[in-house]
Amino acid sequence: MFSKACEYGIRATLYIAQQSKNEMRPNLGEISKAVNSPEAFTAKIMQKLAKHGVIESKKGPSGGFFIALSSKTKLIDIVLAIDGDSIYNGCGLGLAECSESHPCPLHDEFVAIRGDLKKMLNNTEIITLTGKLDSGFSFLKL
Repeated sequence: MFSKACEYGIRATLYIAQQSKNEMRPNLGEISKAVNSPEAFTAKIMQKLAKHGVIESKKGPSGGFFIALSSKTKLIDIVLAIDGDSIYNGCGLGLAECSESHPCPLHDEFVAIRGDLKKMLNNTEIITLTGKLDSGFSFLKL
């Protein structure tokens, strides 16, 4: 459903938020390793996330990536930064022409699923998800 870049972006943002709670600022190599993503690919993702204000970065000896603990960043912010809003507009079967007046066989079901997905992305804060990581009941990589 999400692009590979978006999947890595979500995982990287969660890792950065978790590290920020521990007053740490991971560098690109640490993030890449933590989310099992190629470093060059991770760099491009980090650039997009920083450009859109999802994460912040600081250069220098005490530098790295971080997210403010007071941040109200939600999953939707990451998805929009990396994939845009195409997830809400595209056809479930990938057809170029799919609408209420000219639907594909999955149209009605896919519209409902997209609505639920949008609601979840809009209502889920990154900082809340880090609690699941801290508890050990969820993980970012195997």
